[in-house]
Amino acid sequence: MSRSPFFIASLAAGALFAGQVLAQPVQVAPLAAPDAFSTPGRTTGLPADLWRGASAETVARVLPLLATKPLSPAAAQLARRVLATGAAGPSGIGGDPALIGLRANALIALGDPQAAAAILARAPGLERSAELSQAAAESALLAGDDARACAIAERLGAGRGQIYWLRLRAYCQVLAGEKGAAQLTFELAQTQARDAVYGRLMTAKLTGAAAGAASLRNGLDYALSRSLGLDISAAKPAPAVAAAVSPEERAWSVPEPDPSAHGFMAAADQTPGPAMWTMTLIRGAATGQGKDRGRYEGAALLMAALSPDLGVSENGDLAGFSTPAGKAPAGRALALTRAVAARAAGETALLALWTATEAGAGGVALGDRVQIVHALRQVGLTDEAHAFAAEGLAGLK
Repeated sequence: MSRSPFFIASLAAGALFAGQVLAQPVQVAPLAAPDAFSTPGRTTGLPADLWRGASAETVARVLPLLATKPLSPAAAQLARRVLATGAAGPSGIGGDPALIGLRANALIALGDPQAAAAILARAPGLERSAELSQAAAESALLAGDDARACAIAERLGAGRGQIYWLRLRAYCQVLAGEKGAAQLTFELAQTQARDAVYGRLMTAKLTGAAAGAASLRNGLDYALSRSLGLDISAAKPAPAVAAAVSPEERAWSVPEPDPSAHGFMAAADQTPGPAMWTMTLIRGAATGQGKDRGRYEGAALLMAALSPDLGVSENGDLAGFSTPAGKAPAGRALALTRAVAARAAGETALLALWTATEAGAGGVALGDRVQIVHALRQVGLTDEAHAFAAEGLAGLK
């Protein structure tokens, strides 16, 4: 069957076009490498853009503090939630193993070793980072998996001479029946940094001497005390060890800030809500004397920080209060204000926690607390704003 010249030309053009299409190289977009915050520790309900607008400099300053400084219950609740969230980290943060280790260590110190273990299970480069490996070893010891902790210590390629690894290595050597090597490593560790509690427990492990009381300061103390058969229930545990001793899934409660629970007013006389509470507390401050006036002012400020709908009259009343400003430096206070304006929730949380680490377990000063409550509410961390306000109400004297 004959074909027209037009039909033949069309087939040729089609074949040429198909060849050109097949010859085009396939463009493959590389997947972004996971950073120090991408892996979730648990479901927190916070968004994937938690760290949008956050500063890598703030992370670098605050993360080490959260792993070492005591916090009040409200601050610890905030830290646990933001650190356990899986979300792309601040711009420029990268996947530095040391940062992943600090994040995990902070969660362990804050009593959430389960979240730390979930993060560490997917952490790359474990053996190349002493910080990351220490977090993994502690989580293993707290889980009762001494063999995994010792395997981590054995594979470590950096920082093997640090005091933590000397102490753990001595423990692992005695578990392996290498008592001579364990004795030498133990003596080296004690020479480098003497620790009376560790010394007592390791001496008992090496020689069979009386061990004394159990110690639950950290995972290694817990492992030693457990292996010696000591009464764990008689020792006061650090938060991370407490979570290991009672490993049930925790649901950290969010207290409601209720002024009537602290003697400011009768709940039956009120329509509950921050705005109504604030107006009643303002009236109490106007008639109160001495300490009573100060308590009412503090309570009114905390409730006002939770209320988005106060009128101009109440705003003027609040401005006349004599409650002093907080202790946070002016630069951090300004940074917090700017983070709130940018709706940068992660940055807001870290700046609040920075001030909380300086205040310690007793909690932040009232002036700082009012600003923190307002800031957290503004960026959507409402549960944590309520917890800070409730903690503040309970502490008013």
